Amino acid sequence: MPADAMAEPIAPPTRRERQRQATHDEIVEVSRRLLREEESLSLRGVATEMGITAPALYRYVDSFQELLMLVAMSVFGDVLAAMGEARDRHPDEDPAAQILATTVAFRRWALANPREFALIFANPATSSDGEPPPPDSGPGMFGGFFKDMFVRLWQRYDFPLLSDDELDPAVAAMLKDPDRARTLPCDFPGHPFGLTWVFTQCWGRLYGTVTLEVFRHMEATIISSGALFRSMLDDNARDLGFGDDWPRLRALIEAEMTRPA
Repeated sequence: MPADAMAEPIAPPTRRERQRQATHDEIVEVSRRLLREEESLSLRGVATEMGITAPALYRYVDSFQELLMLVAMSVFGDVLAAMGEARDRHPDEDPAAQILATTVAFRRWALANPREFALIFANPATSSDGEPPPPDSGPGMFGGFFKDMFVRLWQRYDFPLLSDDELDPAVAAMLKDPDRARTLPCDFPGHPFGLTWVFTQCWGRLYGTVTLEVFRHMEATIISSGALFRSMLDDNARDLGFGDDWPRLRALIEAEMTRPA
């Protein structure tokens, strides 16, 4: 008899379980709306908006930290969906188009959702505090999103990587420690350490630029024109070895940036 035929059937959720899940979903929905509309998010504010008492809310959420993590996971789902939609408009055989479209989609989402961006990318309460993020957590999913694309990008363009001896000694020691390397935005076990370092540099430029734009720490015209963002992509393109393919990819970026929302 096949093993799967011997598996116990999964019982459908009970009415109580469905009601509890519906309440959890409402808590996240209300929290995200308040996060977008209010100066701050609080358990009391969520409870008031839902028409229940704060003690009643604690039957579903143990703490404010747990509330933030629930909301952060929901937000991560949205940004990954936006990035995935952009990636899937281009074939796997064109990883540069996929990763650049994804990059533009990330910036577009961030500028449209500054408070949610701040929650998941600039809030110590939702960070891993130097601990490796679980693969099914928001940060784990975000890093995992890029792994296959970036490896295919390297295989196609064969951009240069620093050898272990050429890396900064402190960086090399960190990359050789699996637990420490997993705290990076993305690491690539089984591949040269230099690949992780190139990704980290490219992500640092992207994250830094988008963060400056989201928090308006840059003159408004520079943000609205996208000039700094394009300049950052030029810098990344040099590290990624796009070379003669860059004019085609620049045209693709322009099409993605002017694509209707």
